[in-house]
Amino acid sequence: MNSHTEYLWFNTEKKRELVHITETVRKITKTSNVEEGFVLVSAMHITASVFVNDLEEGIFQDIWEWLEGIAPFREDYKHHNTGEDNGDAHLKNLIMHHQVIVPITKGDLDLGPWQRIFYGEFDGQRRKRVVVKVIGE
Repeated sequence: MNSHTEYLWFNTEKKRELVHITETVRKITKTSNVEEGFVLVSAMHITASVFVNDLEEGIFQDIWEWLEGIAPFREDYKHHNTGEDNGDAHLKNLIMHHQVIVPITKGDLDLGPWQRIFYGEFDGQRRKRVVVKVIGE
């Protein structure tokens, strides 16, 4: 069993942003020389996420509208009593999750025809990271 770990760093221009990272994860996977296994892609912050979906602008708009409907920005979150102002970002993370595991087959990501990997930022404009851990043979 082999493993390979790399970190991706993000400092988004916007407070909320979706970043397509499939090709970066694919390059890391190929660098690992793992032919059969899995790659874990995990946001290392509780106000960000990693998820799999379609690379299509309409779905991005739908995702933002859906998230704002479930966890809109509000000033009255209890979390804000700590001096923070990102209670909605914590809730968005819970909805979108913080990691994905993608199979590796024949040395490449084994994604469905429309599946792509994204980093979701809900409280950006500061430096954050994602761990990419490839495990297999």
